[in-house]
Amino acid sequence: MIPRYSKPEMAAIWSPESKFRIWLEIEAHAADAQAKLGVVPEEAAKTIWEKGNAAEFDVARIDAIEAEVKHDVIAFLTHLAEIVGPQARFVHQGMTSSDVLDTCFNVQLVKASDLLLKDIDDLLAALERRAMEHKDTICIGRSHAIHAEPTTFGVKLAQAYAEFDRCKTRLENARKEIATCAISGAVGTFANIDPSVEEHVAKAMGLASEPVSTQVIPRDRHAMFFATLGVIASSIERLATEIRHLQRTEVLEAEEYFSKGQKGSSAMPHKRNPILTENLTGLARLVRSAVYPAMENVTLWHERDISHSSVERGIGPDATIHLDFALQRLTGVIDKLVVYPENMENNLNKLGGLIHSQRVLLALTQAGVDRETSYRLVQRNAMPVWRGEGNFLDLLKADDEVTSAVPAEQLESLFDLGYHTKHVDTIFNRVFGK
Repeated sequence: MIPRYSKPEMAAIWSPESKFRIWLEIEAHAADAQAKLGVVPEEAAKTIWEKGNAAEFDVARIDAIEAEVKHDVIAFLTHLAEIVGPQARFVHQGMTSSDVLDTCFNVQLVKASDLLLKDIDDLLAALERRAMEHKDTICIGRSHAIHAEPTTFGVKLAQAYAEFDRCKTRLENARKEIATCAISGAVGTFANIDPSVEEHVAKAMGLASEPVSTQVIPRDRHAMFFATLGVIASSIERLATEIRHLQRTEVLEAEEYFSKGQKGSSAMPHKRNPILTENLTGLARLVRSAVYPAMENVTLWHERDISHSSVERGIGPDATIHLDFALQRLTGVIDKLVVYPENMENNLNKLGGLIHSQRVLLALTQAGVDRETSYRLVQRNAMPVWRGEGNFLDLLKADDEVTSAVPAEQLESLFDLGYHTKHVDTIFNRVFGK
């Protein structure tokens, strides 16, 4: 992972030092449980903890051993034996490599989830604050990128809040599903290790025992976890794309904060580009790129193969580090987003009142005109305005067929912007609670 998109706390979870420390904890907790069963001397279990915790693992030494033995867990155990001494013969009793690797990977994913959940909480707080600020800031709503009917900028942000609140729930569920431990030995039968060892390690590390682990923890759990990260990334991209559109020169209803001394282009000094939200779009693509290989990892041969291993060494740190960075960046964008209510008002008026066409249509039908005729009458007066030929309300008032059903005074009342915002409180109560 490149430092540019790495936050220290998340990156530390995936460091070799952190991994080896988790491996030690797994082995030491297992030794404790084995000591209670009389399989391992209590003094040996104590020594493993004391010397292991006191030592600094030599990553270069472990790498050198692995270069010879071609096995990462054996390389670690060899180095651990150098640290612990003769009592190290009681390490890894009845265990297999996957017991260490899979339990560690899940511990790392749980730790990563906790950071990501905090990120989402920070984003939710920023979205709520800005939504409340712009609850009544009227702007145009768009469908197919074309002016539709009025909404408020606060409602736009409330929608994003509700979406990320769902993301939080999904991640909480994914965290719970991934938080399992397997200490079941070769092919997962517990033939050489008592199931109580797994229960002890799981409890000590804040995990649940995997009901049936074969020799690996089933990868459907991981597929769901990375799929959840992919959905969160898509939600990030959706909001980032909205902001990118709103910052377009022709729109300019909102834009990323442009700091003093910042430069937008190496060639054009006037530029203020939406670089952060464009970056978020790219980061979202990177996170989603982990989803498909995670799905493919579900299919393993018999009780174990390692076709998933190389994939997870990449997607584990990459997806979580990228998403951590993206969530924090999006929070910063929302927190400092510059909003232009005046431009929102100007854009509302660009179509000469056409945004009220549905109200006119409904008024005609309520007045007894059949829907097909009502639609024809409204569209007949709307299309000239679309071409820049007049004002919608004026044309409607001049149409005798329209005013015979809906008088001019009533037509004027149909152009009230407040009509479109009368249920904003209801929406906010649903999203944020009363």
